[in-house]
Amino acid sequence: MIATQWEALTAPIAGLAAAEQLTADFDRVLVSGLARLDDRQAAACTALAAAVAGSPLAAAVADAAEQVRAGTVGPEHLTALAAARAAVSGAVHDALLEQCDSALGRKRATAAPVPAAGPVPAAAVATRAWLTELAITGWQGVGDDLLAAADRTVESLLDEPSLRRSAVLVDGFAAELAACVPVSAQPWVPVRRWADLWSRAVLSTWRATESDGHGPAEPVSGRLLVLGTDIHEHGTAVQIQVHAILEQAGRPPRRVRIGVGAPKVATISGPAVWQLLGEHPRLLAALAEHRTLELTDMPAFPTGDLLWQDERATAGEPADPFTTATVALPQAVAPAAAPLDRDPVYIAEPILLEGHQVSDGVARLGEHSIPLELDRLPAAGPLTPAAVNTAKAVLGLLRWDGGHWSIRPLAVRRTTKGEVVTLHNGDWALGPVDPKAAKAQAKTGDPVAVLRERAGRLLRK
Repeated sequence: MIATQWEALTAPIAGLAAAEQLTADFDRVLVSGLARLDDRQAAACTALAAAVAGSPLAAAVADAAEQVRAGTVGPEHLTALAAARAAVSGAVHDALLEQCDSALGRKRATAAPVPAAGPVPAAAVATRAWLTELAITGWQGVGDDLLAAADRTVESLLDEPSLRRSAVLVDGFAAELAACVPVSAQPWVPVRRWADLWSRAVLSTWRATESDGHGPAEPVSGRLLVLGTDIHEHGTAVQIQVHAILEQAGRPPRRVRIGVGAPKVATISGPAVWQLLGEHPRLLAALAEHRTLELTDMPAFPTGDLLWQDERATAGEPADPFTTATVALPQAVAPAAAPLDRDPVYIAEPILLEGHQVSDGVARLGEHSIPLELDRLPAAGPLTPAAVNTAKAVLGLLRWDGGHWSIRPLAVRRTTKGEVVTLHNGDWALGPVDPKAAKAQAKTGDPVAVLRERAGRLLRK
């Protein structure tokens, strides 16, 4: 990326600040709950309705805002408000992506028609009722009774295969609330995040499909060129999301994503988390060895997400991700977002940054500066703040966070002792190659092997 591109990327967008303020005002209503609206909170609901007055949502949201002000709140009213919030966030998302594509000269696929929603199971209706009670109570009013009801709700969702996405979402949301009870005593509340989780959960209960509005999967074949790996880890789960380019005969190259994950416990962290993904040996080998993969009939959604099946991939020749980013990325067609993913928080555009100067986690291109997300560097890879701050090139994800663009590093190229070296998040997919990391892992032992041995011993008993 060059300075002129960054200048175009950071140009003000008309109406964006007002739209984000509108969402923030409504989100604060959910903190205290819809049962106790003051004039300012009622005005926030009315403003949300006014923002979608020219859309098909207009009548439903206007009625919902009126019923909320009157103290009569039902699931259908909160669904309308959640849909209005998602529409405003979607407009911000689309404006940001349009600016990004224009500045970087990228092409993007048009969104596929959303398949019609099928019959909604009873578990989804019960979940909607719990989410309604949660919004009426507000985050500050959450107590043991409401959290206990969440456990029963999640159990019923897990019994229905088409609702497992909703189950994971509601379970994680309830766990975050439980960890902060009493919320009123917390010095800081993640207002935007919890409102995002709540609104997405509400809307997901109306679409009982595994694809979650992504559209049907179709088999694809071709050569996969890896760009980088984003590692997401918390106490009970790990997921890697691989950003790549798919080359198919007779079609323009397109950007795709691969997401694979596994449950875990808190004692498994750092390089050891890769062992939990052992069901995907060909993918892990391609990440560690910087190789292409030849895909045969791999299921792919219109959103660019591959439903990874390791047996449908075979190892190809070596490929440098930085070369891929330079040559193939500018020509690749970006995927369209799924309806529920049209939110600024989901923006993650692969980008190559060169010719910059870095100090204290900020990259500077001429008069322009770009924050680098050094606090998101994973312990399961070799990237460190020092490595990023001395990098000559950064391959990362362009993200919108806190009202500005930032870059989450996935790989860096730097010069060490006169030699050019590259460091990638996926370098340790087959085990740490850094001597210090390997020595530290050997010293602490293999927590995955220990836990598996103990689990096997318990099962034998």
